[in-house]
Amino acid sequence: MTLPAGTRLGPYEILSPLGEGGMGEVYRARDTRLAREVAVKVLPDRFASDSLALTRFEREARAIAALAHPNILDVHDFGSERGISYLVTELLEGETLSSRLSGVPLPWRTACEIGLAIAEGLAFAHEHGIVHRDLKPGNVFLTFDGRVKILDFGLARLDAPEPTGNLESSPTTPVATETGALMGTVGYMSPEQTRGKKADARSDIFSLGCILYEMVTGRRAFAGGSAAEILAAILREEPTDPSDLVQGIPGHFRLVIMRCLSKYPESRFQSARDLAFALKVSDTEAGPAVAARPLRARPTRALLLAGAGSIVAALVAFGIYAWVHRPGPIDSLAVLPFTNGSSDPNAEYLSAGITESVINSLLQLPRLRVIPRASVYQYKGGQDPLKAGREFGVRAVLTGKVSLIGDSLVVQAELTDVKSASALWGKRFQEQLSDAFTVQESIAQEIVKSLRLKLSGEEEQLLTRRYTQDAEAYELYLKGRFYWNKRTPEGIAKSIEVFEQAIARDPNYALAYAGLANSYVLVAFYGALPPKDILPKAREAARRALEIDERLAEAHAVVADVEYLFDWDWEKAERGFRRAIELNPNYPTAHQWYANYLAVLLRTKEACAEITRAQELDPLDPVISMDVGLTCYHASGDYEKAISQYRKVIELHPDFPLAHFYLALAHIRKNDLPGAVRELETVKRLEPGEPDPIALLGYAFGMSGRRREAEQALAELREISKRRYVSSFPVAFIYLGLGDRDRAFEWLEKAVAERAGRIVYLKAERAFDPLRSDPRFEVLLRRLNFPN
Repeated sequence: MTLPAGTRLGPYEILSPLGEGGMGEVYRARDTRLAREVAVKVLPDRFASDSLALTRFEREARAIAALAHPNILDVHDFGSERGISYLVTELLEGETLSSRLSGVPLPWRTACEIGLAIAEGLAFAHEHGIVHRDLKPGNVFLTFDGRVKILDFGLARLDAPEPTGNLESSPTTPVATETGALMGTVGYMSPEQTRGKKADARSDIFSLGCILYEMVTGRRAFAGGSAAEILAAILREEPTDPSDLVQGIPGHFRLVIMRCLSKYPESRFQSARDLAFALKVSDTEAGPAVAARPLRARPTRALLLAGAGSIVAALVAFGIYAWVHRPGPIDSLAVLPFTNGSSDPNAEYLSAGITESVINSLLQLPRLRVIPRASVYQYKGGQDPLKAGREFGVRAVLTGKVSLIGDSLVVQAELTDVKSASALWGKRFQEQLSDAFTVQESIAQEIVKSLRLKLSGEEEQLLTRRYTQDAEAYELYLKGRFYWNKRTPEGIAKSIEVFEQAIARDPNYALAYAGLANSYVLVAFYGALPPKDILPKAREAARRALEIDERLAEAHAVVADVEYLFDWDWEKAERGFRRAIELNPNYPTAHQWYANYLAVLLRTKEACAEITRAQELDPLDPVISMDVGLTCYHASGDYEKAISQYRKVIELHPDFPLAHFYLALAHIRKNDLPGAVRELETVKRLEPGEPDPIALLGYAFGMSGRRREAEQALAELREISKRRYVSSFPVAFIYLGLGDRDRAFEWLEKAVAERAGRIVYLKAERAFDPLRSDPRFEVLLRRLNFPN
């Protein structure tokens, strides 16, 4: 502190020092004209020749002078005397919020009141085009008479262009006095500011969220041993849920805090006014809306903190008002993958399983469009929920976190209105792990209530129905679905094992039988075992599920799939698909499999309608998207459209082997051998040792007259068949390419005897056109029982 008592700066006489910040020394002074005490902030000598510091100091004066608000420090004057620039403000008696905290949490109502006052001050500043950018507890002052004042607009951004220069000697004093090229205070800086991006008003919201978090928990939202570690935490880590640290924080207040701390500006409150409103009504669970009341600061020496540090932050709209006054029920929803909040990665099956269970429960409601699992799992990993909601075209998004704390299962779920970016509902569920299905049921019920959906009695029963009373069986079922969704041979084998364990626990568990049936279908699809050994097991499991619960659409779809792929009972299969769709019109797999059925029968218009409906229901499922192209290929013979669709799938899923495989087949039909070879080499790389890409490559070589390469493919299949099952169908395909009709028919006969899965494409696949005039081909079609 450089100014002795008695120093005069214009009409202001310095009385005593009050404190020092990174960019200013603050003194108690006397205004000799008005005979009142004021606070005077001056630039330290080390900044006297720093043009950037002078610019910021003057900017602060202009910024605060324009903001006459009860929660913003009042500015009286600004001037320069003997080369000293100074700012004159009201003198505050009390303490900073950082002094008040000192690592001790405040009562939640007190924290809410302070936060409300800050939000109202910020709202006024933002409406005048000023973003604070240095919001932190040290820049919030609590006066003895209960007022809350925002201090230090030294880093505020006005509508005027931002000065540039080296900030290494910048005005802010971050955590542990470490400074850097970023403008802001480490620990309260928004993610966008840590990346050096322009900070708008929403960055102030993030900073205020950090303050609210620290007030209610006594801990910083983002911590670390160094500034670099803290910045990394802001960018990549989620703060511990306040409710896990302090008991009694109301759910809505917790939701407000966590929304402020979203790493995505568009997911925070969109204005400080909306945040202030949210804080006023933040705890509808615990009591009436919070009203601003005087806040009593502890006695301390007078301080005016026009202080130090800086944070870029942002305010985002909390649409409680929009929610209360919206015209009607929300009719579409995406349940994004719940995150695993446990340190044990093996517990991921719980977060995945509860997500899927909630989705499946809500899919039972015909008036609610719910995005199925396959699409929402493209957003696994914490992507912006509002962005996901907009891309799915839904009105609401559910997010959540699942944690295991001892023997307790803790699920925090939040429902957001995409249109208004407002929180509709948030709640923390805690149950014993042995009662996990209670959590899933409760979440589904709360969602329906928040969306204002009116359910029939039957729909209410479907929503809350328990398929088992055995908690361990339910947990095993969740594990089975988790492994099944991996869609790998190892995962499918593990899912069969776990589903069978669930059935052993509860022999009347219909969902477990349905899961087992789906696993067997995938085993047959991947071709690791002969279909005649596997598909009957799938049918048996599905029929057992239907004996227990005839209304399981999933089981009806499996039975129908087996009936046309294995039994070649086309009429019964169609009745099964239609029954599955009747029971659950929102089940995309039923529409997808029915479309495949229609495509192999060349019922083009119906096939296109069903696959289109499947994609509407599950727009990002790679298998459904691929089958859109397959329907174009088989049902309509539109190869160009099929190629375009396959390329779209590959753009989103470059490592999806089936899309490359069918793209290669379409290239062959277009006589593009180089394109086909390129795609099939990709498939061989992604799935080494799989017979199908080898066979299709052999077919392509045979069609182009490269007999030696085609015969080499036959030799490869013979070697692979020594280690595992190889279907006769792809072998027949190579002979078809070689033009050897007799051997092609020989192996097609074997494929029929094996019940090879792709044999049903015999009627639709154009590759078989050279054989259609042969009487033996008609015999094969009759054996497959194709309808006229």
